[in-house]
Amino acid sequence: MKNYIVILLTLITNIATAQTTRKYSNEFMNIGVDAAALGMSNAVVSQTADVNSGYWNPAGLVHLEDNQLALMHSSYFANIANYNYIAYAMPLDDRSAVGISLIRFGVDDILDTTQLIDDQGNINYDRISTFSTADYGLTFSYARKLPLDGLNFGVNAKIIRRIIGDFASSWGFGLDAGIQFENNSGWKFGLMARDITTTYNAWSIDEEKFEQISGAVEGQNQELPETTEITIPKLELGMSKKWIFNYDYSLLAAANLNVRFEENNDVLSTSFASINPALGFEFGYTDLVFLRGGLGNFQNERQIDNSEDLTFQPNFGVGFKYKGIQIDYAFTDIGDQSAALYSNVFSLKIDFSIFR
Repeated sequence: MKNYIVILLTLITNIATAQTTRKYSNEFMNIGVDAAALGMSNAVVSQTADVNSGYWNPAGLVHLEDNQLALMHSSYFANIANYNYIAYAMPLDDRSAVGISLIRFGVDDILDTTQLIDDQGNINYDRISTFSTADYGLTFSYARKLPLDGLNFGVNAKIIRRIIGDFASSWGFGLDAGIQFENNSGWKFGLMARDITTTYNAWSIDEEKFEQISGAVEGQNQELPETTEITIPKLELGMSKKWIFNYDYSLLAAANLNVRFEENNDVLSTSFASINPALGFEFGYTDLVFLRGGLGNFQNERQIDNSEDLTFQPNFGVGFKYKGIQIDYAFTDIGDQSAALYSNVFSLKIDFSIFR
């Protein structure tokens, strides 16, 4: 029973320790979408060109030739948390496109044991209730080709909704912007700027519920938390190139540099910014079957003897595409290769050209 109390207090602490600016605010929006991209360690900012571009780089939406729908589901932390995603995009004309997507990351049916013991000190299991905590990200995307051949841009407007049972909830708003460029030799380059205006979250806290929690464990959660959060901007720079062999075989190689404006344990880190590279590849056969792999999340982890070891996260994936229907699978996680928290991620993409 103590474990459930710990879970509850941990969830409340997510906002109880909030400052005006938090390093890890709205982190659920950084997990990623599309098993094909996750299998390549998210190194897709330069070559993304489908409905999932609304997440990775909205500039890629201009490559749509017809309406597309995408779905994805994955579970994390031994199926405790569920991550779901749906997106739809369509071309407006031969130079512009729009898209909309929704992400939900949630933990459901959490036991609330803060009222387990009544005022007389008796344990009453009838006082146990359940609640859910969920984060939602709704994104509206627009993309357009620029007059310079091969150069495209896109923007996202995001609405963030975060809910912790009846205890607290928040609304947030932010903007992303991205560009892509392809030169005559087939090299592609991309830049994605997330939260360029800083994404602002305003929390509303039920003070009556908070009073109940503040008395659950003596000395903890005694003061109302801060009610505002600001998510600082992040940059993703990428480049990629695709080679065709004997008409039937293809190889796509891609690299990303992910930049956060903070000091952490990324492989390259200063007081101004930290840089984390990601590498990915995709081997294709007749544009029908795909094998993917990637390396990312390079970290300098301090060991018990104060030495530092370089760790990384490998990812693998496969895909199958036939007449506008694409099914992808990725074997990945949101930690590093030593965490043993790998998840099976499945995604589906449908191109509406199959109905024409």
